[in-house]
Parts: sequence; C-alpha cells; structure tokens
Amino acid sequence: MSENEVERSSTRVRFPGISPRAYEHPADRGAMATLRAVPGIASVLKAVAGMWNERAERLYATASAIRVGEKQYPKINQLRVDAAETLDLDTAPELYVARDPRANGYAIGIDKPFIVLTTGIVESLDLDSLRCVVGHETGHILSGHNVLRTLLMRLLRLQATVQWVPIGALGLRAVIAALMEWFRKAELTADRAGLLCSQDPAAALRQHVFMAGGTSMDDIDIPDFMQQAKEYEEVDDIRDSVLKLMTVEGMSHPFAVVRAAQLQRWAASEEYRAILAGDYLRRADDAPSSSMMDDIRSAGRSYKDTWSNSDDPLAKVLSDVGEAVSGAAGKVWSRFGGGAGSSTSDDTDGNGDSKN
Repeated sequence: MSENEVERSSTRVRFPGISPRAYEHPADRGAMATLRAVPGIASVLKAVAGMWNERAERLYATASAIRVGEKQYPKINQLRVDAAETLDLDTAPELYVARDPRANGYAIGIDKPFIVLTTGIVESLDLDSLRCVVGHETGHILSGHNVLRTLLMRLLRLQATVQWVPIGALGLRAVIAALMEWFRKAELTADRAGLLCSQDPAAALRQHVFMAGGTSMDDIDIPDFMQQAKEYEEVDDIRDSVLKLMTVEGMSHPFAVVRAAQLQRWAASEEYRAILAGDYLRRADDAPSSSMMDDIRSAGRSYKDTWSNSDDPLAKVLSDVGEAVSGAAGKVWSRFGGGAGSSTSDDTDGNGDSKN
C-alpha cells in the first residue's frame, strides 16, 4: 500500500461489537428478523443446502482461483483484514480471485463462508472502491446473508433441472422470487457495510458508476447520473410502474443507478454520522427475538414512507400497504403469544453464525 493509503487506513473508524442491525436497511431488517425468529430455521436451511457439498465448493475455489493472502494479492488481502477488523469479525473470511471478465463479487458458504471476487471487478476498480466491495461482502457475512445467498444460488441451479415439471417449476419460481426480493434489500444493507468499511462516499459512488457502465469518472457528470435515479423513481405512467416490477422480478441485485442514490442518501444521513461517532447498536445489546416486531414495523414504515414520497403512480396506489403491514403484524403477534414471552428458539442466531 502507498503511504497515503496507509495514512487513510489509520484514520478510519472501527466499530467494536457492531450489530449488523445498526445499519441494516429497514426492509431487510424486517425480513431477517422474521427468519431469525422461526424455530430451527438454520437447521432447515442447512438440510436443504446439504443437497450440495460445501466442501466441494471450497475445494473448487482452491483449485481454480487465487486464494488471497500475504503473498498473493497482498493489497487485496489488506482490504480483507481491514474489513473484518472494522466490522469486528473474529476471523477474516477467506477471499478468492476467480478468472471471469464479468464484474462480480459474492459471499458463499454456511459453516465457513468465503468471498469470491472476479478479475472483472478487481481489474476495473481502484483500491478505495474495491475496499467498498470487500466491505460489502464482509457485511453480507456479518448479517448472515451468506446462508440464504447460498441457498438462492443452489435453487437457481436446481430450477434448470425441474423446468419440465410444471408444478415443480412454479413452486420453485415462487420461492426463488421471494428470496430475490429479500436479497435485493440485503444488497442495500451490504452497501452500507461497504461504506462503513471505506468511509469514503466518493469511492462507493465510483463503484456504482462503474457497475452502471462508467469507464472513467472524467466522462461522468455526477448530477446527471443522480438525476437518472430520480427519473426512474418518479415515472408518471402506471405502465412504466408495472414494467419496473416485471423487470426486477428475476434480479438478485437492485439497479446500479438506484443503489448509488440510495447509498448516497444514507451517507448524508444522521444515522451514518452517528455510527461514525460510535453511537450504534452492539451485538452484546442486541436481542432479535424481543425486537422482531419493532423490526417488522420499521420495515412497514420504510415501505410506506418510500411509497408516500414517490411520484410513481403504482407506488401511490400501494401507499397504505406499509401501514397495514406494521399494524396487522402487531395484532397477529399479540394474538398468537408475542406479548406472552414466547420463545423464538435457540436458533435466533442461526442465520448469523458468522457474526462472532
């Protein structure tokens, strides 16, 4: 690393014991809280995931990609170690660089998750923007997203083998669609983790500009770029609204321009500044089982606020859904024992085995 990079690294804030719920996107938070509260959910997911061999996937990465370390991609290795220390993981996940011209990165695995970056993204981003990517994937692991991400990837593989069975294909499509909707929200959470690791909104923006098609910041006008997100969010024809829903159904990631706008808004928020100042939820003080309803209500309010502030005609039609979700969820929870001290199982941390 250069002297400037070392200096910047020494001035970055670290977040001892930070809970991923301190920065999770509200919609992601509600979905994850519900999953964490289901008794034995981690065991069920592991059983399904057991149809494939995780050891085989790790062996494949070991045999076909470069494992990052002190002697291989040392600068990326420093990003890996820094991200784990910033988010206070006990162990830095292994990281591999795989030959693939497509720009991509993902965290995979359940018992011992690891990160894969493609050469397409490593060769295209500067080191500061790459720090956002490594922090993003480390954030997925801290939140336990890698569990469902792994399941999603495996279901996508399975889907191709059951297309000839109409009922099976429809049922599988419903599960995959639900997981993809959740994962699009999880990506927004992981973007925030990446920003916390880099603490450089400009570097995060360069990453999203690249993913949207930018080859050089010299050729990009940032106000015009951000205006694109505004135009997308403010379509005034309901036909465009329906097209938006149809387009994202099969996507696991939000659009790059929209992600950029979402993250830059959060970078300018009081919530982000408070975390940098050390005011955030710690894992030691976190109790997902007792706060699940707060998370669901928060998700409902988030949807409602988004729709209420949108000029999208379909969003306006749905503007009361968020309020209905948060209100109805409270009634259901009260009726079926939520206020009676019912347990949400010993597997509350099942989706977060990698948090410690």
